[in-house]
Amino acid sequence: MNLASHLVSSARTYPDRLALRLGDAAVSYRELDELSARTAGLLRERGVRPGDRVALMLPNVPEFALVYYGVLRAGGVVVPMNPLLKAREIDYYLDDSGARLLFAWHDFADEAHEGARRADAEAVVVGPGAFDELLRSATPLDEPTVRQPDDTAVVLYTSGTTGRPKGAELTHANLAQNCHIAATEVFRLTPDDVIFGGLPLFHAFGQTCTLNAAVTSGACLTLLPRFDAAKALAVVEKHGVTVFAGVPTVYSRLVRQPGKEAYDVSRLRACLAGGAAMPVQVQQDFRTAFGCAVLEGYGLSETSPVVSVNTLQAGPRPGSVGIPIPGVQVRLVDNGTEVPQGETGEITVRGHNVMKRYWKRPEETAAAIRDGWFHTGDLGRVDRDGYLWIVGRKKDVIIRGGYNVYPREVEEVLYEHPAVADAAVIGIPDPDLGEEVGAAVVLRPGARTTAEELREYVKGQVAAYKYPRKVWIADTLPKGPTGKILKTEIVPPSGLGRR
Repeated sequence: MNLASHLVSSARTYPDRLALRLGDAAVSYRELDELSARTAGLLRERGVRPGDRVALMLPNVPEFALVYYGVLRAGGVVVPMNPLLKAREIDYYLDDSGARLLFAWHDFADEAHEGARRADAEAVVVGPGAFDELLRSATPLDEPTVRQPDDTAVVLYTSGTTGRPKGAELTHANLAQNCHIAATEVFRLTPDDVIFGGLPLFHAFGQTCTLNAAVTSGACLTLLPRFDAAKALAVVEKHGVTVFAGVPTVYSRLVRQPGKEAYDVSRLRACLAGGAAMPVQVQQDFRTAFGCAVLEGYGLSETSPVVSVNTLQAGPRPGSVGIPIPGVQVRLVDNGTEVPQGETGEITVRGHNVMKRYWKRPEETAAAIRDGWFHTGDLGRVDRDGYLWIVGRKKDVIIRGGYNVYPREVEEVLYEHPAVADAAVIGIPDPDLGEEVGAAVVLRPGARTTAEELREYVKGQVAAYKYPRKVWIADTLPKGPTGKILKTEIVPPSGLGRR
């Protein structure tokens, strides 16, 4: 089994149908197949062998797909990375994964080169011109390298609360089955469908529910590298989008977009939301404005990602994240014991979607996967009809506009500042993003700095979505008897909101 075989199959069945669109540019399935084959040949010529990790730092552009499938075709393992990462983060991802090759978009070449240099890796700049020349000279690898279902296809990095980002190993079987269910059970895709490609493709949601779901069904994926509500509506109208997937913030911005009534979105037939809790009001407002219901679902990077979803057949149940997808079981537990129906417990998941393990982290894998059940750290309840409702999170994580921000990672950067004695990063409610990143800081005796300077310091060290927009300097932080900072007792200054 090789996930890239889906592309080969669609290219042979629908060679002249459009696979990808970006503005006025279009790539057919025949062209995507040929370009990914040349990318695989290029990788082989550069010494990439089955099982080798290859990193991608690309936005939502056609090149993401051709490199992604090229790596899989060569038998390699894809390590997707956010293009906004800074050099220190890139260094960590490359060093931890062992990826010696990084494909980076030309707009982010400086950070990519510096991060690769620190990790003793090579950065290949992808963009107009130069990359095309590399592919022209490469010998195509026509047939995908044979891989076993349990072989790792993607290492997707997700942070923990007590350490640095860790890679979830998703296998060919994990991703193939999850995207098949997304295509057939969730969206009921056909080759006539056009899917909106605004979800980041470096994330599991975007990979499974847009890119891989489109390719496995011969549908077209129309790309938007950076989300803007007006541009998104223009794409939906111009390209006749039928299927839309996004995080709640996206739907909120579409609802609030001035002049939204002028766009023709009449071909929209299915919309999916995930990545964070979706306000019921936003669901209702979207349906009123655009005439299409939003199906909310639930998933994690470690589950490929889809666990449960509201279905087209039954329609949405606002506030619920639906029922488990076929082949997946959900059980709610409290201290290892399953809780009665209707009561709150930690969500645990078992099925074909659960990751193989955390990359090079046997202890964390053993803690997360027990007796075949993946412990999500999320709290939920199941109603008498079997629908799952998310109640809260056990994990210390801020979800900012659908992106996970792990306070520990940001706090570590703050603690590197010579003026900082104590720091606590918390989520502050935000009407647009859901949560904004906030940081309370206590300075060392005699140290002098400002909240603005600290904000800019962190901004230069982490991806743009992670740095705290709200920073305030406090005299002390509340602490428990052991000295642990009590984040639940931190009150932001007036005007910043409260967690």
